[in-house]
Amino acid sequence: SGLLSRLQTSALTIRTLSSSKPFSQNIPSCVWKLGRLNHVAIAVPDLEKAQALYKDVLGAQVSETVALPEHGVYTVFVELGNTKLELLHPLGEKSPIASFLQKNRTGGMHHICIEVDDIKAAMTELKKKKIRILSEEPKIGAHGKPVIFLHPKDCHGVLVELEQA
Repeated sequence: SGLLSRLQTSALTIRTLSSSKPFSQNIPSCVWKLGRLNHVAIAVPDLEKAQALYKDVLGAQVSETVALPEHGVYTVFVELGNTKLELLHPLGEKSPIASFLQKNRTGGMHHICIEVDDIKAAMTELKKKKIRILSEEPKIGAHGKPVIFLHPKDCHGVLVELEQA
């Protein structure tokens, strides 16, 4: 009878949870919508070694290296099917990746990139919510689309890039 009682209690709990409001109903409505994870960026001290790891060891499809002087980086994208990894390497002494690698000599996760359907509306609303944006205007990112970065201190220690979908 102890087992039967526990099973009946579990069934009641499952019914209660499944009939309760979905989590998404607790999210306030916005003019703009947050989309899918576009990529996770990883700063690497040796771009060729990192490319070889993902391509030759793990068998991933890896792009050619692209220089983005306006961002001070070289980028390589690793296709993962449902998202991408962006390998970042410094381009020039003033590169933000160079300073990141000075603090993290072996490299590491640099930022995450999430798509948004309206980057200008996102900027306006985020500023009203006291989220600091690291530039006054969007810049063109590695995919040729407008991007902004949100201050990591306002995003629980994570540098967040928003990209126009």
